[in-house]
Amino acid sequence: MAMAATDEPDNDATPPCPPVHAAVVERFISAECAACWRDKNVEQPADAQWLLDWIVPSARGDAAPLSSAAPAEARGRAQRAKAEPGNGRARVQRSAARDAGGLQLSVASGPAWNGYFGVQVDTGGRPAAGASVWIALVESVASGTDGSAVPRELVRTLSGPFKPAELRSGQPWQYLLAMRWPDTAQPARLRARVWIEDASGRIVAMAGERCAR
Repeated sequence: MAMAATDEPDNDATPPCPPVHAAVVERFISAECAACWRDKNVEQPADAQWLLDWIVPSARGDAAPLSSAAPAEARGRAQRAKAEPGNGRARVQRSAARDAGGLQLSVASGPAWNGYFGVQVDTGGRPAAGASVWIALVESVASGTDGSAVPRELVRTLSGPFKPAELRSGQPWQYLLAMRWPDTAQPARLRARVWIEDASGRIVAMAGERCAR
C-alpha cells in the first residue's frame, strides 16, 4: 500500500531525513516548566542528527502550564532514557551514531482523515534480543512559533512497544495502524517517526518522513 503524507504544498523540496544510524538528540522538559519551552540556549542537534522533544507530564496533571502537549507516554520514555527532567530545567539525552548493523527501517503516513493518520512501518534485519519498535507522530514547530525560541520536533502521540516475532528472527515486518492526533496538534505540521530501542532503552535505529532540517 503506497502512502504519502499530505498538507505540505511542496514535499519535493523537503530536506531528506537523517540516516537510520544517525545520532538521536532527545530533549525532555517538565510540563511545569514554561520557561524551558522558551529557553533559546537549549542544546541543538548537529546537522544530519535526529531530534525528539518530549514534554513530560507532572503531578499536577492538566493544571501544569504545558500539559496540553504532554503525552502520558513521555514519562515512560524519560524513565527508559534515564532523563527525567526537573520542574525548572531540561534534560538532554543523546544516542550516539552507530553502525546500523544491517537494520532496515522506514515509515510513511497519510493522508490525514477524520482525526487520524494511517501509518505504515517496514522493518528488516535482526536487532539484539529484547528490542522493541515505537511509532510516533511528531509535530515540527519552527523557531518563534507557539512561544518556542528554537525549532522543535515535539512528540505528540506514541504507540508501542511492538515486539513482533519477525523482529526476533530477522524476517521483514510490516505494520499498518491508524494514529489519532491530539486536538491541540496541527495536522499540517505532523510527521511520522519510528525507532527501535534496545532492552536498555537506547535508540539503535530511527526513520522518518518529511524532515524539517
